[in-house]
Amino acid sequence: MTTVDPVSRTVDPAPPPPMRLRELVFGAACAAAVRAAVRLGVADALGDTPMTAEDLATAVQAQPRTLLRLLRALSCQGVFTENPDGTFAHTEMSRLLREDDPRSLRYIALWCTEPWTWDVWPKLDEAVRSGDNVFENVFGREFFPYLNEEAPESAYVFNRAMTTSSRQSAQDVADLLDLREASSVADIGGGQGHVLASLLERHPDLRGTLLDLPGVVENADPRLRDGGGLSSRVRVVAGDCREDIPVEADVYIIKNILEWDDDSTRRALANVRRAARPGARVVVIENLVDDTPSMRFTTAMDLLLLLNVGGAKHTRQSMVDRLTDAGLVIGEIRPVNAYLHAFECTVPA
Repeated sequence: MTTVDPVSRTVDPAPPPPMRLRELVFGAACAAAVRAAVRLGVADALGDTPMTAEDLATAVQAQPRTLLRLLRALSCQGVFTENPDGTFAHTEMSRLLREDDPRSLRYIALWCTEPWTWDVWPKLDEAVRSGDNVFENVFGREFFPYLNEEAPESAYVFNRAMTTSSRQSAQDVADLLDLREASSVADIGGGQGHVLASLLERHPDLRGTLLDLPGVVENADPRLRDGGGLSSRVRVVAGDCREDIPVEADVYIIKNILEWDDDSTRRALANVRRAARPGARVVVIENLVDDTPSMRFTTAMDLLLLLNVGGAKHTRQSMVDRLTDAGLVIGEIRPVNAYLHAFECTVPA
């Protein structure tokens, strides 16, 4: 049995600048450690009772000594905790890596560390100089065609990550929006339709349309598919909102999709404007880089968007500018939850 010195794993919350910078430049090791823990299934194997590295290694089919090194690296970051007796226990963060946790970030963690990310991050300086994505230069194809046609495992992770994010915020959106005066709602680029399903369950007389790419809507929420509890009130449309939006509705929901390059964002909003009748509501929901408690995560995602699609997370003003340029009249801007904001707009006469 491997012996463990009962040393403290507590990290100075405010290390001196030289130490902090050393930690920053080893950030890739932290991300890789989280990814390894997810792929090994460590968080799923560890229950409510603390376990030794040896027992965990048996459960996940790993070597005890190297798993111990991984667990110690993660414990220093608050992901798992090492007890004085050498056992490891869950922390609030490590539980978020479990498949069965209702707030699970398992697929978000995988998505942010997919194999292609390690190829594009070193070229961030090139993207900053040019203002364009580097993904096409590295892989010879645009991001989404590459993902869907050449990297099916990564596409699966992406879809699961987006599903997780949508499911966790769907109820917050349903709580925020008053749709009592509406008879129809369209979720544009709505993924598998979790937001739409929550809205339809909240409003029994409401009818809905889900529009997203064919490979996405074919895996729509079971409640929306044939035989599902909401299917009689739903139309599922396969399409690209940057090309066309063949949907007329009282309310259009556009959540976390206006993060492409400027031209794609412009085209999507123009298509909504053309599809909507005067007086229709357009609710755009985004997390903003200048108004969120999760600035480190949001600004990091902003840089990743630059690398893969030449896109960006929005500031409050940049979102206002794009909505105004699209001819929409902006009303109230309200927080949905701690990290999302809703821009209430209407289509003018």
